[in-house]
Amino acid sequence: MRNNWNVGLGLLAVALVVAVVVMFYSNRTAVGSAANAADAGGARHTIVATDGLHLIVMDNMEDKVYFYAVDKDGKPGDELKLRGSCELKDVGKPVIKPALIK
Repeated sequence: MRNNWNVGLGLLAVALVVAVVVMFYSNRTAVGSAANAADAGGARHTIVATDGLHLIVMDNMEDKVYFYAVDKDGKPGDELKLRGSCELKDVGKPVIKPALIK
């Protein structure tokens, strides 16, 4: 059981890193602060990826990526729970450590 959680947390970390990279390359107009986002008329949140079991969302004003997932053995349509987040200010560092939600 513990090994399953370790694998899950590893997958979470990989998913967050992939989300950050996708957002970095797909969003050519970088928003540096909340004031810039409001001036640019951009959306507060951007959905990066979803498959019915997982949801990756970027908060454009806070420069954070959030990862949501259903519970283990969940099915599409079940409620998504916040599993972790990642600060985009860490992009470019050799290691990005996600903040895991317990």
